[in-house]
Amino acid sequence: MKTALHTFSAIALLVASVNTGLALAAPNASQDDFLLLEQEKASNKIYKAFFPNKEVARKAAISFHGQMLESHYNDGYLVMELNDEEMQKLQVFGFTFAAASEFIEKRNQVLTDMQNRLLLKQQAKSSDSMSTSSAAASGIPGYSCYATVEETFAVAAGMASSKPTLAQWLDVGDSWEKSNSLGGHDMRVLKLTNQAKTGSKPKLFINSAIHAREYTTAALTLDFARWLVDGYGQDADATWILDHHEVHIMLMANPDGRKKAETGLSWRKNTNQNYCGASSNSRGADLNRNFSFGWNSTNGQGSSGSQCNDTYRGPSAGSEPEIQALQNYVRGLWPDRRGPGKNDAAPSDTSGIHLDIHSYSELVLWPWGDTSTPAPNGTALQTLGRKFAFFNGYSPQQSIGLYPTDGTSDGISYGELGVAAYTFELGTQFFQSCTTYTNTIKPNNLPALIYAAKVVRTPYLTPAGPDVTALSLSGAAATTGVPAGTAVTISGTASDARFNNSNGSESTQAIDAVEVYIDKAPWESGATPAALQASDGSFNSATEGFTGSLVTAGLSEGKHLVYVRSRDSSGAWGAVSASFLVINKDGGTPPAQYCSAASGSASYEWIGKVQLGSFSNASGAASYSDFTGQQINVLRGNNSLTLTPQFAGTAYKQYWKVWIDLNQDGDFSDAGEQVFSSGSAKTTVINGSLNIPTSAISGKTRMRVAMRYNSAPNACGSYDYGEVEDYSVIIP
Repeated sequence: MKTALHTFSAIALLVASVNTGLALAAPNASQDDFLLLEQEKASNKIYKAFFPNKEVARKAAISFHGQMLESHYNDGYLVMELNDEEMQKLQVFGFTFAAASEFIEKRNQVLTDMQNRLLLKQQAKSSDSMSTSSAAASGIPGYSCYATVEETFAVAAGMASSKPTLAQWLDVGDSWEKSNSLGGHDMRVLKLTNQAKTGSKPKLFINSAIHAREYTTAALTLDFARWLVDGYGQDADATWILDHHEVHIMLMANPDGRKKAETGLSWRKNTNQNYCGASSNSRGADLNRNFSFGWNSTNGQGSSGSQCNDTYRGPSAGSEPEIQALQNYVRGLWPDRRGPGKNDAAPSDTSGIHLDIHSYSELVLWPWGDTSTPAPNGTALQTLGRKFAFFNGYSPQQSIGLYPTDGTSDGISYGELGVAAYTFELGTQFFQSCTTYTNTIKPNNLPALIYAAKVVRTPYLTPAGPDVTALSLSGAAATTGVPAGTAVTISGTASDARFNNSNGSESTQAIDAVEVYIDKAPWESGATPAALQASDGSFNSATEGFTGSLVTAGLSEGKHLVYVRSRDSSGAWGAVSASFLVINKDGGTPPAQYCSAASGSASYEWIGKVQLGSFSNASGAASYSDFTGQQINVLRGNNSLTLTPQFAGTAYKQYWKVWIDLNQDGDFSDAGEQVFSSGSAKTTVINGSLNIPTSAISGKTRMRVAMRYNSAPNACGSYDYGEVEDYSVIIP
């Protein structure tokens, strides 16, 4: 929110330079300004690389990932930045080339637009100090859906602050710049699990943004974290995953490099100034060629020894502090279950998954990448890879390309420890548009991450089994609830055919059985299954409907988790899916389960005081506060309302909203339940009126007060800066 901007004179000069194509100099220009100009001058090395077929194109996208700029598979070409040697290597495989003039023009316009936005923000700074902060809090310039490093860290810290039993924000090391006292960043991991439920839990580790310019990657993993934390207690699958599993996410595996990419630079590596010149935009090491296992194992084919090359592997295995932090953390997650030999397989019951989220090329990849020989667990890796690709529609394949790669992230997990490891290549561009991210990349890939979190207990076994889909309970059993003893029908679909067979076919079998558990997952001691039946009377197809009855007699009031899994005729049990079963006394309304809401950070502003009628409550900084123990007596009709923000320093624009659950149905989504809205204004106190309609149900209910920096808050979910407070109100 409070990041520094380029100086006005430097940006003005840069914009003029990009528009005219001149590499001008200015004493006040920042290093990034000159790096952008250097990048613009190098644009004559960018080509359309026309491929002979898609199979060759996807392999080229693996081997020449550092040179990729865009993929146009359906149009027959890739956009790549290539030198003469790289072009010759591709020509051997049937590639031809033409100048990528359209891409160059578009890329230069993007650079101009990004710098113009920074210019406008700097101009606004002189008239309103808040404008600068407003600009800095709106994501990467021109790409508002992608949070900056600081914003990403603030959201993660806010999760840990507001939901400390579910989230921890861990410092696991330092970036290169921080290690060398040049600013830089902490290397951090967001650990998500329900700490109240103890015991050994299988672990999913995800890292993203290891290549700085890959905008979509950290956005996806942050959205996955939001789905888990915001969904706990609201979504049955999110709830059981956090109860029984751990999810560890290194959202920014290359934070120093990401800051360079946020200016519009096509930055890939870290920012180590010891390689290729301290001020060059080709400096640094490719962190995904610097992992210890397999480092330079192909003797120069799978990475570069040239410091200025985009795939420079570093001077030694694991030389970079970012990789040291990641490797040390991963080695603490899982035991070593694979032998020392290249062909030693991990046992089939090995737990854990490592996902390395990259962009772009629309691929799901698994080991090995330095040889065409399949990994010793290759068949099981392929099965899970095809299951991931069912969700996102990408091409599933072993990660060997036209040429090998070495020193990559699967070395630490699969190579050293035997843990299932995958790379996702999201989308078709590094600087993907927000429209594409929102409409395609997120909805297609979020289910794949959720599936990974489901099967992490036995990833070499469970993906071969069928999935449970479209799970539902009859009547109000999953929502407002039913009395104990009520007959509840459960139904759904099980399918053994959910694989992407675009690159070879996965075998499928008929469904053989479906079973349900209440309150205890299948792997827990004392779990008791109940068999469900085929809807058509016989399990004999790869996809089957199922149905059955739940025994609810003797169940306590409140929410219960119902776990369902299915088995195919090969004996493979598939992933668990879950639903809530709500039991309430004598058919009455159960206690409401409200959605969670919180800001990502209360470091700069928070709710200082809420006054409603004669009630007053002052509080300190927090991203969420539960004051439901305090009951406020309200009147039907108008009630005076005063809302006071508190600031750590400068006063910023805030947007306020208040909701009351007037019909007491456990949400704030019904008409009229938003009872106050202020609009965005930089004022210290908001005075208004809150109206309780005559139609409101009498009794105790929930009131939610949300204050958000510069934008309208929602009743549910998380956002950047501000605070959410919940109260109980008594309606006469």
